[in-house]
Amino acid sequence: METYIALLFSIGIAGNQRLKMADWRAMLEDLGLQNPRTLIATGNAVFECHTTHVRALELKLEDAFEQRFGRRVDTIVHPASFYRRLVQENPFPKEAKADGSRVIVRIMREPLKNGVMSALSPYLTQGERVKIIRGHAWVHFKHEPNRSGLLRVLASKRLGIGTMRNWNTVRRLSEMVDAE
Repeated sequence: METYIALLFSIGIAGNQRLKMADWRAMLEDLGLQNPRTLIATGNAVFECHTTHVRALELKLEDAFEQRFGRRVDTIVHPASFYRRLVQENPFPKEAKADGSRVIVRIMREPLKNGVMSALSPYLTQGERVKIIRGHAWVHFKHEPNRSGLLRVLASKRLGIGTMRNWNTVRRLSEMVDAE
């Protein structure tokens, strides 16, 4: 058995409804995934299953989500070892310690392409700093992230399939994995 973490791109379902984490945990259990647990109501789950190809697991989760909730939602899955390394590679540790909500990582399904920094540079207008590490974009926002036009670009699919999580969430997911 291996531990995996799944992140939903969106928790919006039919109409203006939001996914309840208890419903998502139930779906994970129905798929035979072991010990599913969620962290905050933004689509983060930790579970165990037999070692498998991550992309096959993502497709299985996306198909089940669509069947159960009526909407296809991109799901990013990585093994626990990925999150341990992600935490260690945070390029903004001092800033994350001061305010973890201002350090965000865009976790990608496939690594970001070369040239992404030049595509993001026009949106760096509020003192933001960006580092690409192993194909994932780390951002430190000098001010509140929602004041930055960069956040809108990072939240879109222009960069490929991925989803954003702030440092507090990434750290807590890693802690959940290590607590087992």
